[in-house]
Amino acid sequence: MSGPAYDYTLLAAKLEERGLQLDAIELALETFNVETPSWGYGDSGTRFGVFPQPGRPRDVHERIEDAAEVNRLTGSAAAVALHFPWDQVDDYAELRQRIEAAGLRVGAVNPNLFQDPDYRLGSVTNPDSSIRAKAVEHLLECLRIAEALGSTAQSLWFADGTNYPGQDDLRLRRERLLDCLAEVYGQLPSEQEMLVEYKFFEPAFYATDIADWGSALMICQHLGERANVLIDLGHHAQGVNIEQIVAFLGASGRLGGFHFNNRKYADDDLIVGSVNPFELFLIFTELVRSPADPLPRLTIDQSHNIEAKVAAMVMSVTNLQEAYAKALLVDRTALTAAQADGDIVTAHAVMLDAFNTDVRPLCARVRERLGAAPDPLLELRRGGYVARALAARRG
Repeated sequence: MSGPAYDYTLLAAKLEERGLQLDAIELALETFNVETPSWGYGDSGTRFGVFPQPGRPRDVHERIEDAAEVNRLTGSAAAVALHFPWDQVDDYAELRQRIEAAGLRVGAVNPNLFQDPDYRLGSVTNPDSSIRAKAVEHLLECLRIAEALGSTAQSLWFADGTNYPGQDDLRLRRERLLDCLAEVYGQLPSEQEMLVEYKFFEPAFYATDIADWGSALMICQHLGERANVLIDLGHHAQGVNIEQIVAFLGASGRLGGFHFNNRKYADDDLIVGSVNPFELFLIFTELVRSPADPLPRLTIDQSHNIEAKVAAMVMSVTNLQEAYAKALLVDRTALTAAQADGDIVTAHAVMLDAFNTDVRPLCARVRERLGAAPDPLLELRRGGYVARALAARRG
């Protein structure tokens, strides 16, 4: 195995002192899975510009090829989230076969209700009832697409909102939204859940219709038990304590999943863990109390404008693996005791001890056991996949 040497005997003894077993940690890492987004492999950027990259995929089939390579390298990306109509095809049964033949499954289905010119004043909150009906029809179409693809989730984000005071009636917009989503939820197949995402601004700069986790939670409670909140790490104001939101939603049983990325100022959509890895670790410490704790749906949602697409996705997955591993190493017994004693410094030191542990060799060993690459980025550079894709996708 490549990478730094690791004293597993010492690590096992250290974990035993905490009441943890190395085998249990490794098993949790082996079953860890994150969905990569089809849209993260194609050309994307900001409203200022998009920088096309040679060898980028030209259709959904080539995006699946890239997703399969990321899974081969990391061992933890066996699902690909799809976006419609961006990934639209004529035959969804054939698309599902090709995805499964690549060793993947379909993750969440993401409807697009923010690019059509008709949605300039909103989709499900639009004052025009015919446009709301059009938006609902697309949402219902995505239920049928998800059934054909074997997907179990609808991931909903709405750009709906207003830019000026007085532009529209805020209460009426809320009523329209609830009415439309209730119609869709009423036809939600039994194997599917509805994930409701929120965003405090952009592109609506005065009042976003689903602006925060509280408004999203109220919508889910109104709809039913198969509607849950989706957290996007870039959709918060500066300084918001996201791990506290995770704790609240987790305790209420309404945490549906994540869109992972990283940000410095706004919705930057940077490589997850690249700016604030400690925040990522703290989020995972709220997600797991033991290796046996189930994780919600985890999806990467990033806009790779200047960085290499596949390499950026590989780095995101490995960063998630390491944050998860560190969270599993927290000495919960010592932490609980320090909290009960009001020992602030010791409690914080327990967290830092886990965060500062070098888990890269541990993750590399788990990847190797999964048949993946101990060092995925090195294998990506050496393996020639990017060069082969460039040659095959010219023109």
